[in-house]
Amino acid sequence: MRYFLELSYNGKAYHGWQNQPNAISVQEVLEKALSTILKETIEVVGAGRTDAGVHASQMFAHFDFEGDFKEEDLTYKLNSFLPKDIAIQTIFKVTNEAHARFDALSRTYHYRVSTLKNVFDYDYAYQMHLPLDVDAMNDACKILFEYKDFQCFSKSKTDVKTYNCDIMEAFWIQNDNELLFTIKANRFLRNMVRAVVGTMVNIGLGKLNSDDLHQIIVSKDRGKAGFSVPAHGLYLVNIEYPETIKLN
Repeated sequence: MRYFLELSYNGKAYHGWQNQPNAISVQEVLEKALSTILKETIEVVGAGRTDAGVHASQMFAHFDFEGDFKEEDLTYKLNSFLPKDIAIQTIFKVTNEAHARFDALSRTYHYRVSTLKNVFDYDYAYQMHLPLDVDAMNDACKILFEYKDFQCFSKSKTDVKTYNCDIMEAFWIQNDNELLFTIKANRFLRNMVRAVVGTMVNIGLGKLNSDDLHQIIVSKDRGKAGFSVPAHGLYLVNIEYPETIKLN
């Protein structure tokens, strides 16, 4: 049987989702916990590869297991076994062909920018205390919908076959002393969201304008886009799947 796990994690202590040869990852910790409880080697496949320090309030992964267990019992055992910064929400059966990465219809990220020094948010939001033009940043967001190829926001050394992404939502909201950026797409390139946010911040600071953004995207040159904002302000918050992958 194939199962989906829905989980969340605080990424501060981890070198990203994916297994690394010389660093701790969320995937490694989860696989060790599953293998210990189910008493056989279990490999999990995640919906994506969050970078070091990135958080997830909703992540999905799948694994295969031939034995029997109650989903609620395994959820409880995993949460008892896992460290405090990883939590399992649900476990459910899916079709044998279902894939946590390839069957995802969309992914949504949030990026938090703190506009006032906050000692409690220091590790969980980017501290930007210069005034930002939020209207200009939201106008720039609309430009993203005009394009598909976002090579300009991707890390240069990556093995993707295409740089095309369908962006469905992109906007900024001001909540008191915090700016929250939301972006939703069918897929994202490596480092893409952090590069988009850095470019938007430069627009908010008046260092770039809308015409510059058009030119950056058309150039396909990462060096012309904005800086990559810190990972600790980034959160994977939602992944959507077709209902047909679930088994009753």
